[in-house]
Amino acid sequence: MTSAPRWRRFDEWDSRPLRRDQFAVEDSEAGFATFHSPWDPAPSAQVENGRVVEIDGKLEAEFDILDAFIAAHHLDLDVIDEAMAMDPAEVARMLVDINVPRERLERLARGMTPAKLVSVVSMMSSLEITFAYSKMRQRRTPGNQAHVTNAKDDPLQLAADAAVAVALGFDEVETTMRVASNSWANAMACAVGAAVGRGGVLFQCSIEEAEELRIGMAGFTSYAETVSVYGTEPAFVDGDDTPWSKAFLTAAYASRGIKARCTSGASAELLMGFHERQSVLYLEARCLCLQRAMGVQGTQNGGIDGAPLTVSMAGGMRELMAENLIAVWLGLECASGNDTRISESEIRVGAKITPYLLAGSDLICSGFGSIRKYDNTFNPSLFNGEDIEDFLALQRDFEADGGLTPIQEGDMRELRMHAIRAIAAVFDELGLAKVPEAWMLSVAAASGSQETESFSPGEVARISGAIRDRGLTALDVVRALERRGFAKEAENLLMMLRQRISGDYLQTSAILRDGKVISALNDPNDYRGPGSGYRMSDARWQAVRSVRDLQTRAGVLERERRVDPTAAPWLVPKGEAQKGSDPHEVVVGLSPAFGNELTQTTAGHDLIDVVLALTEGIREGGGVPRLVRIRHTADTSFLGLTAARLSGSGYGIGIQGKGTAVIHRADRLPHMNIELFSNAPVTTLEHYRAMGRNAALYARGQTPEPIIVPVDGQALGARHHVRIAMLYAIETGLVIADAPPLGLAMSIGQGGTSA
Repeated sequence: MTSAPRWRRFDEWDSRPLRRDQFAVEDSEAGFATFHSPWDPAPSAQVENGRVVEIDGKLEAEFDILDAFIAAHHLDLDVIDEAMAMDPAEVARMLVDINVPRERLERLARGMTPAKLVSVVSMMSSLEITFAYSKMRQRRTPGNQAHVTNAKDDPLQLAADAAVAVALGFDEVETTMRVASNSWANAMACAVGAAVGRGGVLFQCSIEEAEELRIGMAGFTSYAETVSVYGTEPAFVDGDDTPWSKAFLTAAYASRGIKARCTSGASAELLMGFHERQSVLYLEARCLCLQRAMGVQGTQNGGIDGAPLTVSMAGGMRELMAENLIAVWLGLECASGNDTRISESEIRVGAKITPYLLAGSDLICSGFGSIRKYDNTFNPSLFNGEDIEDFLALQRDFEADGGLTPIQEGDMRELRMHAIRAIAAVFDELGLAKVPEAWMLSVAAASGSQETESFSPGEVARISGAIRDRGLTALDVVRALERRGFAKEAENLLMMLRQRISGDYLQTSAILRDGKVISALNDPNDYRGPGSGYRMSDARWQAVRSVRDLQTRAGVLERERRVDPTAAPWLVPKGEAQKGSDPHEVVVGLSPAFGNELTQTTAGHDLIDVVLALTEGIREGGGVPRLVRIRHTADTSFLGLTAARLSGSGYGIGIQGKGTAVIHRADRLPHMNIELFSNAPVTTLEHYRAMGRNAALYARGQTPEPIIVPVDGQALGARHHVRIAMLYAIETGLVIADAPPLGLAMSIGQGGTSA
């Protein structure tokens, strides 16, 4: 007996990008659990004599380094009894209640243990988490962060790409390197590029923490987020650190005017092998309580490197949202992840970003790969250079501010070249390198490092070493820019050094816009329901919605109308059309704009060729064609029905100027046509010829095989409906109610007319 064949749909699914993703079954023993594990503790806390002696079922004598730090520096003794006694469901409802102030909820969070925080957010759906996040995030105005790296550590490309990131509106720029010894050159290049076009962009060079601090002290960077925190003691120890050493390091950054936040995220401990069989959310809640206890400004979380592992588990994306909610609930600035590409499926990628885009975030991505995927030295981000315009469209779709602004092609050409010349001038002025003009032109046009002619990795390492060994600082760069005529860029970079002295951007959730600090202090999130919270200004909304290739009615009409308006018309009126008597006659009813205001179908066929195809097809089928201008309607169905009622055979064809066509019969309801060509953008002249032939065969009493216009699954609506709607508006603008149809003759060249 022959077995049933495999359903071919599975073959098609096997070829989809999704099949490259891997999914994990829940296995708490192996650490694969999102919200709950049998080894997660129950929430508990006990205070004796002003001292926390129990956390989540563990007595003080059993505290590990995380418990001890949380007990000493996170838990607020004034609120712990009240907060721990509350029903988790009650607190969850408070988080989504617009009448409960954010400040009240932050106070309660300071009295909650990690397990208690988890018990609350675990009760919330993805929608509820998103809503609560929009209410609890610290800064009112959302922002975004960019990755600027390349596979060659090429300083010319880094400067150009940093300038583009700044122009796109990123509030922070982060770089790292393929070769550790290139860090100083990368830092200088990005600092110069970020100063081109706009001042006030915070910049980080991600490298080993001690080296990063030295680069920061030299003035090249203004923030750091490489201070990693883990949810188990073995993971912490394996990282050669403790909560106390991390707290000291963040204080060292702050003392030098460098904004700092920690990095944590679900599945970090699972990747390191120290998960202790507990859920990834519980471990991350411990990390976040530690960070609040450290007094750090904020956190970079939401999975980060572990995000692909987290979303391999059921409910993984919801878990990443939940840990971000805990972060803002604890009063931390939140750079909310979305910096690791969690899937090969663009559908999953788009789904992951949507809640953050709708809710807003201090930094929606940390960061967004503003460069090509292959140039992203952090590994591909959720969104990369290839996806920038998709993200811009999402902002426009939802009227949501994702921190980015559309850019114009001509502006970018000049901007990239200016940034390249600026870093080249600095290198030359400081005696680091001379840059050939050919290299500059190569990098300016390149989308990525595979297309560039520039420094070799060894030359970059030499430049980087010279910057470090000579003790060059950002002030040396400021002087070099000023001497070489880049006064604006010198001032922008100097402004960031002045900010280091004031320290204002050390406030929670601080960014700089127009040279001014915006933070949770002077721009607090005041969301309390509709009409409150962040709303884009008219100017900001105008900028966000001004994406490329916007269609206008005037532009469409300019493209569609006759090239030479003085040319003689090829459709000549012959007076009012009457009912025909020939039983083989097929009337072709043309729309009001057909052949006058509109001259091509959406597939690009000249309308004269379409009419010839239809009439020749009618003759091939043994019919007699007659052309009629229908003026009282532009609707395809009514065009066809009117034509059929005028035809001696009772069969007619209706066609719009954009190419949509129908075969109709006089005794049918308006929308019960015989055949319809609805997909005009993919309809060929041969299809129109076949439609004419079929109409004639129907008129002769035959039942021909219907003509099908094949499609390949294109999103024809997305590709064409804007233009189609504008074309149809032109048609309806020419409609004259109750106007009778006009007979037409077709004039071709000098040879006279044909009916």
